[in-house]
Amino acid sequence: MAKKASSKTSAPKPVKAASKAPYWIGFDLGGTKMMACVLDENFQVLGVARKSSNGSQGAAKGIKRIIATVKDAITAAGVDPANIKGIGIGCPGTVDTAKGVMITAPNLGWSRTPLGRQLGTAFKCPVAVLNDVDAGTYGEYHHGSGKGSRSLLGVFPGTGLGAGFIYDGKLMHGQNVSAMELGNIWLPGTHLNSTKPGAVLLEDMTSRLGIAAAASVECYRGAAPKLDAKTNASLREMKSKALSSSFKENEAAIVTIFNNSLHHLGMGIAIVVNLMAPDHITLGGGLVEEMPAYYLKRLREQIALYAIPEIFRGIKFSTAKLGGNAVAIGSVSWLRKSQVNA
Repeated sequence: MAKKASSKTSAPKPVKAASKAPYWIGFDLGGTKMMACVLDENFQVLGVARKSSNGSQGAAKGIKRIIATVKDAITAAGVDPANIKGIGIGCPGTVDTAKGVMITAPNLGWSRTPLGRQLGTAFKCPVAVLNDVDAGTYGEYHHGSGKGSRSLLGVFPGTGLGAGFIYDGKLMHGQNVSAMELGNIWLPGTHLNSTKPGAVLLEDMTSRLGIAAAASVECYRGAAPKLDAKTNASLREMKSKALSSSFKENEAAIVTIFNNSLHHLGMGIAIVVNLMAPDHITLGGGLVEEMPAYYLKRLREQIALYAIPEIFRGIKFSTAKLGGNAVAIGSVSWLRKSQVNA
C-alpha cells in the first residue's frame, strides 16, 4: 500500500448513502488484515469493515471471512445489497486478473484461490481481482498523488514489499499474471531463512516483517529496551507504530536496521528506475505513513546512488494521498474503467 506529507494519513469519514444510487465494494486483502469499503460513484467511502486475515487458517475459511467482512461493510453503509454493482479486491501476491484467481499469496499461505468466481457467486455481481499494490498504485494515479503524471511507480513496504507501475493510464501486467514483483528481486547476500544460499529476497530486507524480525533479535539482545517494553520482543506485536516509535526514540540498533533496510530498498527501486524511467514515484504502506519524511529523504539519497543520473534527474517523489483506502479505491476504479472499455 503509500500517503502524505504529514506523518499519518487519516481515512476520509464515511458519508451518508443515497437510497437508490449504485455502489461498489473495494476490498483490501492484506497479509495481516482485511478491509472492505463501500464506495459511491464518486469514490466516497460510505461504510468500512475490518477483520484479521488469519491466513494460516487456510483459503476456505479466509473466503468466508472476506464475505462476512463485505456484508459488515454493507450494513455499516446502510445500503441495499441489491445496489452493489461490483467488487474490486486487491490481493498480496501474484494474480491472474483475467481469470480472477489469486495465484500465490506467500504472506497468507494461499495458492490458486478463485476469488473472482467465489465472490461473484456470493454477491451476484462482477468481481475484479488485482494485486494489492497494483490496485493501490492505480488508485493513486487516478485519484491521489499521481494525478497528472504520465508514468507512476508505486512502492508499498508492508507485511511484504509490493510495487505497481502505471504508464499512460494503463496498469502494467503480463498476459496472465500480475507484474512488477519488486519484493521478489534476488540480491547477493543471505540469512538463515534464505531459500537460496548466497542470495536474499529484497522483500526480506525491506518489508515491515523483515525489519520486525531483525528488531526482535535486538530486543532479545537487550539493544532495544524501549521497543522490547512495548512488544515483549514478539514479532506479532511489532507493528509499524511500535517500530517507528523506537526509531524516533533513537534506539541505535533500530536506527541501524532502518537505515540498512532503506539502503536495500533504494537499490531495488533504482533497478526499476533504470529499466522503466518513471516520472513519478509514490510511497505507501504503514511504515511510510508513520515516517514519511524519513522514507522520502532516505530513498531519494539511496536511489540516487544506483540510478542512472540522467534518468533519476527530475523524478517526482511523493507519499500516497489515499492512505489506507488506496487499494479499495484503486481496485474499484480499475473495475469500473474495465467495464466502460469492455
